[in-house]
Amino acid sequence: VQLQASGGGLVQAGGSLRLSCAASERTFSRYTMGWFRQAPGKEREFVAVLTWSGGFTYYADSVKGRFTISRDNAKNTVYLQMNSLKPEDTAVYYCAAGRMILSAIRRGDQYGSWGQGTLVTVSS
Repeated sequence: VQLQASGGGLVQAGGSLRLSCAASERTFSRYTMGWFRQAPGKEREFVAVLTWSGGFTYYADSVKGRFTISRDNAKNTVYLQMNSLKPEDTAVYYCAAGRMILSAIRRGDQYGSWGQGTLVTVSS
């Protein structure tokens, strides 16, 4: 599945952004969708995940309570609503699609398809 991420930009601390990730396949609904990010000089890290059924979500502790992942299977799109943004949220954000067991949903190597990334910059 091909993925196209969008919605990044420059925002002040405390602001909000919504990222979108559009998938190319009608079978999108069968994939678990995740968001990851990579800050300058740091390794890629898990942010949030939503299972294919939409019945299970999981967030990194650093974003819990501020970010919300959702999907619209009719539009083949997954979203990441980011509120109360902090400068440490600055990173390139990537969406990813895959099929894996529940215990592996935070592992980037379990996702077979990745979007191109969208840059989020939060100024203090």
